[in-house]
Amino acid sequence: MKEINVAVIGSGSTYCPELIDGFIKAQDSLKLKKLALMDIDQRKRDIVGNLCVRMLDEADIDCEVLMTDDLALALQGADFVVTQIRVGKLPARHLDETIPLKHGLIGQETTGIGGFFKALRTIPVMKDICDKIEKICPDAWLINFTNPSGIITEYVLNHTNVKCMGLCNVPINMVDDTKEVSGEDSDIVYLGLNHLSWITSVKKDGEEMLTKLLDEGFSTKVMENIKDDGFSLEALATIEAIPSSYLQYFYGRQKKLDSLIEAQQSRAQECIDIEESLLELYSDESITKKPDLLDKRGGHKYSLAAVSLIDAIANDTQAINIVNIKNKGALPFMEDNDVVEVAAYVGKDGAQAVEIPVCDNRHIVGLMRIVKDYEKFTVQAGANGDDKAAMNALIIHPLIGDWDKADACYKEMKEAHKSFLPQFFNK
Repeated sequence: MKEINVAVIGSGSTYCPELIDGFIKAQDSLKLKKLALMDIDQRKRDIVGNLCVRMLDEADIDCEVLMTDDLALALQGADFVVTQIRVGKLPARHLDETIPLKHGLIGQETTGIGGFFKALRTIPVMKDICDKIEKICPDAWLINFTNPSGIITEYVLNHTNVKCMGLCNVPINMVDDTKEVSGEDSDIVYLGLNHLSWITSVKKDGEEMLTKLLDEGFSTKVMENIKDDGFSLEALATIEAIPSSYLQYFYGRQKKLDSLIEAQQSRAQECIDIEESLLELYSDESITKKPDLLDKRGGHKYSLAAVSLIDAIANDTQAINIVNIKNKGALPFMEDNDVVEVAAYVGKDGAQAVEIPVCDNRHIVGLMRIVKDYEKFTVQAGANGDDKAAMNALIIHPLIGDWDKADACYKEMKEAHKSFLPQFFNK
């Protein structure tokens, strides 16, 4: 059993009990020696943190717990740093989701211009976190859950010296959903970028099942935070792959835009209501387990993904996890330093992508390349406060691509988020 010290940055997130539940379930292989719960929001830090303490006590796990708003203090002695921050909180997300609608653009938390601004707000804060990790706990692994996870991990791996893997609960849900149909022993190929991914092969006893599944209209379950508009059978047959639910924004753009315009509440407003209900539940001192309501926030299997990855690193298991890492030849059509989302063997020295069959699906290749260029421009803009890079990102993104709309929306959103964009306004 490996003893570990874990720092959770953004511990006021109502997802945090999900993470603790994962550590409790993994206590035969991982022993939490110290847990530092860091958040700048004292109310949420205390409510969520106290529930986490009760959960650990209920499970008879003897662990030192520190609750603090001091990042440097939280990082002291950390073996693993889990980042799950939301710069600007849910009110900023509401702006990301609603301002674009006025300009005829999709507003979404992680993709399109909404996800773009979430990245711009987050990169300066991640820079500060990484600077402190390099000074205080340079050997620690950063497990990044902060969205847009692929872009943030692209920044960390190419602009800092921190050891990092990006993580998302979409891949584990997609693979598990597919195995429910194809069998637990089926061989599944998953590849893409974060929130832009596909299952490209499903083999059972050496026989390819993908075409059969597509003909039957199979698609994986949609995440709780996405309205399910579905995929047409013709679209699935044309793509020749099983897309993640986030591809609904790309393949049904107008339908998504209409749904967002017609919605009575933004998803951020829904999450504010869910979050307040969760915090009220968490405040009940008789609650010592993760409430079922938490699944409504869209974090299903978040703990399994996170703890499985930490366990693989800490115990050097070489277990296969789907992670965001540098490509390093895994996908020949992507550059080596591009951060991609693929299955990898994970151990104490990091991740090594599993051998992936040659992907000759030109649809996937083309879409991944253009969105990766968007991500690189976004990182450049977020790191340097570069307006030209920002506009280049927006006009090549498949959900935007219109100069006048992008320019007007960019200017309005940049002003709306001014207090969280020091790289643009404090030069």
